[in-house]
Amino acid sequence: MFTGSEGRRLRSISLGSAGCQPVVCGSLPQTMISPVLNVSPRFPFALRAKQHSAQRPNAAGWQPALPRISTARAFTLLEIMLAVIILGMMSLAIYRFVQANITAMRISSEADAMEARYDGLRELLTQQLQSLPPGTGALAGEPLKIDGHDRDELTWFCPAGPGLLTRYATGDFQVSLRLRARDAKSRQLDLGLLRKPKDDTAVSNEHETWVRLIDNVGTLQIRFFDSRLNTWVQRWTDTVTLPRLVRVVIGRKDATAPTEITVPLARMPL
Repeated sequence: MFTGSEGRRLRSISLGSAGCQPVVCGSLPQTMISPVLNVSPRFPFALRAKQHSAQRPNAAGWQPALPRISTARAFTLLEIMLAVIILGMMSLAIYRFVQANITAMRISSEADAMEARYDGLRELLTQQLQSLPPGTGALAGEPLKIDGHDRDELTWFCPAGPGLLTRYATGDFQVSLRLRARDAKSRQLDLGLLRKPKDDTAVSNEHETWVRLIDNVGTLQIRFFDSRLNTWVQRWTDTVTLPRLVRVVIGRKDATAPTEITVPLARMPL
């Protein structure tokens, strides 16, 4: 038991809450009482907050508090998969868009190149036919058909010139506009010029030169407008006069509509 002075001293200590009971130390040693006696009565809630922060109740009893886990939200696997799918769809759409544009540009460039060849053929025929002298039998035409397809032939005589790639040649040439197979095993027909010297009497074709102008042509139809008959004729054999118009119709395999070239002969008599 405590003495009178020690009992009064213990009763004067307040633990900081109305529900706290006085501490009965009994016969506790002085060393175990001293930590409780040293608590300042002016901060009663500090001790309780420290106790509650240091310990947490559970089914097994009191244990030290675990560290607080961060609740920051991260991306889930479903969200990542959706993002990858969206990026893949966007990449595919961009690839198809670029591929379609490249294909359209390639087709357009090929069509422009082919149209440029037909424009060059028109200029060549206009230059050559309009320079023919009348009365010399410089123009002739024969209709031909093979397997039901038109393969007409147009022949004229002309001197060497840049139009026939004979700038540095001498003498006159016999030039034929016709179709010719690419090779012996191919059924593809090419449109070109077959030229040879006018005075060539050789039986063989060793002096002939083939100039290919347009590849893969289907048909070739040539018509001559006779002003005396006022109609188109298939054959021209007149050695005195020239036809008023020459029409060349080329059946194309790369287009649904054929290409038509009409050349007026300016030096013909009216």
